[in-house]
Amino acid sequence: MPPVKVNVKWKGQSYEVELDTDAPASDFKGQLYSITDVEPSRQKIMIKGGILKDDTDLKTLNIKEGATIMMMGTPGELPKEPPKKTLFIEDMTDRQLAETCLRIIPELQESLNRFPNSVTSPDLQINLTTSLRDLYKQLNRTTESYVPFTFLRALRSAFPQFDQRNANGYMQQDAEECWSQIVTSLNNANIPVYRPNDISTASESSSSSNESFVNQYMTGEFTSILKCVDAPDEPASTTKSTFTKLSCFTSDKDINYMQNGILMALDENIEKDSPSLGHIANYTKKSRISRLPSYLTVGFVRFFWKNNRQIRTKITRRVQFPFDYDAYDLCTDELKQKIGPLRNHILEREKEKDTAKRKAKASLNPNEKETAESKSDKDNEVNDEIKKLIDPELEKDIGANVSGLYELCAVLTHIGRSADSGHYIGWARKHDSTEEWVKYDDDKVSIVPQSEIQKLDGSGGSDWHIGYILLYRSKKLV
Repeated sequence: MPPVKVNVKWKGQSYEVELDTDAPASDFKGQLYSITDVEPSRQKIMIKGGILKDDTDLKTLNIKEGATIMMMGTPGELPKEPPKKTLFIEDMTDRQLAETCLRIIPELQESLNRFPNSVTSPDLQINLTTSLRDLYKQLNRTTESYVPFTFLRALRSAFPQFDQRNANGYMQQDAEECWSQIVTSLNNANIPVYRPNDISTASESSSSSNESFVNQYMTGEFTSILKCVDAPDEPASTTKSTFTKLSCFTSDKDINYMQNGILMALDENIEKDSPSLGHIANYTKKSRISRLPSYLTVGFVRFFWKNNRQIRTKITRRVQFPFDYDAYDLCTDELKQKIGPLRNHILEREKEKDTAKRKAKASLNPNEKETAESKSDKDNEVNDEIKKLIDPELEKDIGANVSGLYELCAVLTHIGRSADSGHYIGWARKHDSTEEWVKYDDDKVSIVPQSEIQKLDGSGGSDWHIGYILLYRSKKLV
């Protein structure tokens, strides 16, 4: 049934809220949390003569349009003012603006600079690639706002679905589809591979000049094992395939973390023709990663088709994602053996650093610092240790992640109840910062603390920004 508007009374104030009776009651509590700052666990909602519980089926309450609902509860501890106030684009210096501009995948910018074609090719996807190259150059030359007309025209020419319009102008399209089409175009354009002199990537002489940037830096490999459930004696088959995005399922009630959602997507039950039985049979397909790319894209499966209403609807349940991601458990046993020594070494060093920081805070001389000379010596020792731990085969693989460890560098969010409405916003980690991010809300650009990114996991319900596409990059080795 369609959503109904209700009036929620709390602390002498009244709020008009759109209640979706097809959604879980916990989503409604999430909406109220985003409005009142009262956490769902602290809310006491009086509705239809009783207290609303998380597992209450809202459809059974027959809530009418304009109904009044009482809520009791107090917010938790108010968040402290960040040490640095929100910085808006009009307050930024030219240097700060330049630092925030398209720094998430620097290797892509370098590779595009080596792409010679002009925007006159009969191949529309080549035109899209050159338009992106020129857009990068333009944005790096100016600190003023810049409307990417040429790039948008190339995108709409290459993929006409993004040119669809209605009475209000251009129709909203799916951001995940747009991302996938751009990545596919970059791959088809066969952009030359960028080879930095960095111990975290392979040496310059190790890759064929025919390898494309997307294949090397953004594409992973699955190894899948297919077993017949109905015929256990039938030999299992092993296949390999590539991916540029991992899917994270969000619909199952037991999925509360990104890792669980990804693993569920990698373990499938399928039906196919069985050569031993001569008819359709049930199979299990277990996929694990046999190559990890430097840049790992994770897409949250938030939209699905609801047959009873013939519309696409949105899954708004909370699924937490990490800032530091360890992909070890997603890998094949063979890849685990290759990345394991370096991964364990890095994780151990991070524990030591955390311990040292805690000791420094408790020390009588917390301002004592090591000399630049001693720090340089330590860095050289770390570099030597890491070089010895990198697997030789992975070192030769340009653009491969050699440790299995990642850090979150960008998030695309959606706010709204369906794919056909709402608003997309981009959030990117500020260049060389661990605590600040840049929020791109159309032409409104601002710097926000990392704590804002933690709220994008769906805890605010459909009336708050929810992570839809996440981009992780290989963690720096030193």
